[in-house]
Amino acid sequence: MPDPAARGAAEEASVLSHPAVAPDASAPYGDHPDQVIDFYAPRDGRTSAPLVVALHGGAWRARFDRGHLTPFVDFLARRGFAVASVEYRRGGGIPRQGGTAPAAGRWPETFDDVAAALDALPELAAAHLPQADPDRMVLTGHSAGGQLALWAAARHVLPAGSPWRLPGPAPLRGVVALAPIAHFGRAVELGVCGDAVTELLGGPDAPAGRAAATDPSVLLPTGIATTVVQGRDDVDVPLAVAEAFAEAAERAGETVGLTLLEDVGHFPLIDPAADACAVVAEEIAQLAW
Repeated sequence: MPDPAARGAAEEASVLSHPAVAPDASAPYGDHPDQVIDFYAPRDGRTSAPLVVALHGGAWRARFDRGHLTPFVDFLARRGFAVASVEYRRGGGIPRQGGTAPAAGRWPETFDDVAAALDALPELAAAHLPQADPDRMVLTGHSAGGQLALWAAARHVLPAGSPWRLPGPAPLRGVVALAPIAHFGRAVELGVCGDAVTELLGGPDAPAGRAAATDPSVLLPTGIATTVVQGRDDVDVPLAVAEAFAEAAERAGETVGLTLLEDVGHFPLIDPAADACAVVAEEIAQLAW
C-alpha cells in the first residue's frame, strides 16, 4: 500500500503540472486586484450553457490563487459548461493595525469578496459570457473554495444583521463541493491545513460569532441541492470532515449527497488527468442540465 503522504504529494504535483489556461474574458467586481472574475466559454460552440461558478482552494492563503484551478475550469468548459472562476482576497501577512493579517484568509475581506462577486455575477456574465444561462447556475469549489461555495449558497440563512445575508435563496441549481472544509469544529480537531480554520476566523480568541456566520455545518438547512465529492484517502481534508458536515445536515433535516471515491486523495478532484475529475463533471451536470 503506498504511503498516503507520498501519494498526496504526487497527486498535488500532478495537478500543478498542467499549464495555466487563459480565460476568454476577465472583469473586475471591485477595485482590489484580487477582485476579478475570469470567464470561460463552452468549447463546443453552444450558445446557451449552464453557468458553473468555481471557487479555488488553497486554505484561504495568498500563495494559492485561481491559476492552479484553470486546467479544471477549462476541463469543464470542454464539457460544454460556461464557467466563471472567482478570485478573492486571501491571507498573506499584510500589515494592518495591531499586527499582521492571518496566514489563512482575511477577515472580513474574504467573505466580502465572495458575496460581492456572486452579487455582481449576473450582470458581468451577461456582458462577458453571453453563452451562460443564469437560470442553470451551479456553484463548485475545492477545499477552502468548497467551504466558500457552501457558504455562498447559505447566505439567506446567515444570522440576522449579517452584512452578507440575502433575503431569500440564491437562484442556484445546486452546489457541488469538492473535499470542502465544511465542518469547522471537526477541521479544527484534526488541524486541517495547518489550523487554517482558526487562522481564517482570526485566531483562537476570535469572536464566536465569526464561526456562526461562516461555518457551513451551522448554516443549515439551505434548501439548495448539495453534493459533496470526497476522496476516501484524502490526507489534506480528511473524509471525517465531509462526514461531519453530512451528519450535521441530516440533523437539520436536509439530505446532502456524499459521493465517495476509492483510492483518491485531495487533488485528483480538480486534475483533468484523473478519472475523479470526470466524476466531478458528471455530478455538476446532474444538477445543471
